[in-house]
Amino acid sequence: MTSATAADYGWIRSSSSLFAYALEVGYTLTLARGVSPSEVFRIVGAEPRGECAGLDEFIREQQEFSDEYEEWPEAFLAGAFTTRGEGGGWTLALEFGGDLGTRPRLMEALSAGTRAVSHSSNGGKPMDFFHWYEDGELRTTFEWPADRAGSTPDELNGMMREVGLNPTGDEAPGIDRKAAVLALTERLTGVRVTEELLAEAEYQVAEVPEEPAEEWAGITVDITDAHGERTYVDVDRTQL
Repeated sequence: MTSATAADYGWIRSSSSLFAYALEVGYTLTLARGVSPSEVFRIVGAEPRGECAGLDEFIREQQEFSDEYEEWPEAFLAGAFTTRGEGGGWTLALEFGGDLGTRPRLMEALSAGTRAVSHSSNGGKPMDFFHWYEDGELRTTFEWPADRAGSTPDELNGMMREVGLNPTGDEAPGIDRKAAVLALTERLTGVRVTEELLAEAEYQVAEVPEEPAEEWAGITVDITDAHGERTYVDVDRTQL
């Protein structure tokens, strides 16, 4: 296990860093051990679109792809490559405005018999999420470190403290929570994400369709008014 801390990822806040673009527009970064980029794309039903030499080229292709849509795109581009980490090769998948690492069914499939970790931001006034899956199971997830969920929400508490996150309250002054999340991810994967790694990698690129909305059969209206009177009605789709 590495000894990474938030201090090792201070570079992400440099205005000249490629990660600054990710923080501005929103991103998802996913790491899965022992799964190839092509297998990631097969599982998610993505259409391959060749390769990009480095992150600059991938960003340009992503921007040109988004410009093809007059309104909100019905798909997004993901770029992925293999790098070394704890226990062998890991696929690093990155997308801007996408949601691969937040899709439960995909993460369950990627982590079956292995491990997958992701973190994300929606840009702007961000919501930032972290997910750790092991053997197809969501073990720990959080937006705020003190508000965790999963089958083992407290298992990473010691590691979180070591990287600069506080699982019981606010972080110490000066701690960059996003940098600390990258350090936590490194401790779980053994993959040191550097600006050089992202900038120089050969990305396999694929077009990922939006996740289909789940079918629903109806809705339930359950309201209790100020006088304690309760209204409870099941309404199926044919009645709407």
